[in-house]
Amino acid sequence: QYYRPGHADFGFDAKYGFRDYRGGGRSSGRETAARVAAGAVAIKILKELGISLTAYTKAIGPIEANDSKPDISFALSHPVCMPDREAGEKALAFIDEKRLAKDSVGGCVKCIISGAPAGVGEPVFDKLDAALSKAMFSIGAVKAVEIGDGISASQALGSENNDGFTCADGRIATATNHCGGILGGISTGGEIVIKTYFKPTPSIYQPQKTVDQNGNTITLS
Repeated sequence: QYYRPGHADFGFDAKYGFRDYRGGGRSSGRETAARVAAGAVAIKILKELGISLTAYTKAIGPIEANDSKPDISFALSHPVCMPDREAGEKALAFIDEKRLAKDSVGGCVKCIISGAPAGVGEPVFDKLDAALSKAMFSIGAVKAVEIGDGISASQALGSENNDGFTCADGRIATATNHCGGILGGISTGGEIVIKTYFKPTPSIYQPQKTVDQNGNTITLS
């Protein structure tokens, strides 16, 4: 047995004393198939509560979609699921370029939850953003999660990042949504915005150095 670069083979073996050599077992990306099935059911239940979800590819490698006015119908019909036609075609070309180079790419998926009421989540250990981030990080290959403006919020000023409140027709809401619909771990009633970042697919056709179970150096592709 040998340990594939970028895979969980070694960690799994170190913890359990064995690994599934057929493709990673529970560490395989195929594990997400059950989540897709469960998610389809969850979406129907949430719809009954007036909550809807929209997800699409925000970026593939360095190619980022302009989603100021996302074309969701186009995204769902396009191979890379980007809501921006120009970026989608560039992403396809980029993927093909790296495929010919026997390499792989990573990317970012953006999810928008609409209709969630204010007041969901707990203020300390069970914050809504912590729970959502834990769920995202439980997906294989996820390396980062952002809520709202995410990393860019750390580069903004308080006067730029703060979401002021307004009241219209008796409903209090934030005028902007830099927070991504969550403040203090509790939903504001605005759109909940999550960006999830995936590392490049680790199975590639380039020769790579690794070791076998006995520590011997080998080359594999």
